[in-house]
Amino acid sequence: MKLSEMKQVLAERDLRLTKSLGQNFLHDGNQLRRIVAAAELTGADRVLEIGPGLGPLTELLVAQAGEVIAIEKDRRLNEILQQRFAGADHLTLRHDDALEFLQREPRDWSDFKLVANLPYSVGSRILVELAQTNGCPERLVVTLQSEVARRLVARPGVKDYGLLSLLIQLRYEPRAWFKIPPGCFFPPPEVGSTCVTLIRRRQPFLNHEQSQTFTKIVKRAFSQRRKTMFKLLKEDWGEEKTADAFRNTKLPPQARAESVGLESFVRLTLALAST
Repeated sequence: MKLSEMKQVLAERDLRLTKSLGQNFLHDGNQLRRIVAAAELTGADRVLEIGPGLGPLTELLVAQAGEVIAIEKDRRLNEILQQRFAGADHLTLRHDDALEFLQREPRDWSDFKLVANLPYSVGSRILVELAQTNGCPERLVVTLQSEVARRLVARPGVKDYGLLSLLIQLRYEPRAWFKIPPGCFFPPPEVGSTCVTLIRRRQPFLNHEQSQTFTKIVKRAFSQRRKTMFKLLKEDWGEEKTADAFRNTKLPPQARAESVGLESFVRLTLALAST
């Protein structure tokens, strides 16, 4: 779908885009093809798309994947999609709030790939919700606000490293990313955009119960960046238990969360969960 076609559809229906829904539609064909290429789709793949808008990415996904589920919150756009893809029998369109849908109807997404230009206002929350499900998608290819994308792939010691980095990287390994210029969207967003590819780890570091403890630990550890992790964690686990866990994982008591890597947080989780 070209930019001229987007404008024509919107004009014919007298539709005004809603900024609160993050309605900045990617229309550049080269960027859309790059996103689909990153997904490495085959005819056997099942794809989840969130926020299809007018369907330019949906069109490419339907052409290459065996099944596509697309969730669109805007009723007006959903009606356009229903008409446009009326003959696509392997496409399921849902009019719903994607985050509420994921929370309301938990399911096994383990044989799906998420390929989407996510609404920037809720993109990180959607990713965390999916990453924390038992059956998270095997691959995430998502376009996000560049600031959020940097946090997804950040390593210890850089300013973007934090809670979001760890919650996603516990289940996913960042593979590649590329920037998308504002002019590739209609209307152009006021922030930078980046497409990120994340691959589900073959072997999870932690089971579901341990992952819940991991989440509690990292949330507490990053709750006050100026304080050491030891001071923060002992509020929940007690001084003696926390001290034993730090010794067992060879973490210095003066360590702060932004300097501690994923594997150290995993070891700390195992130590605290087993004592």
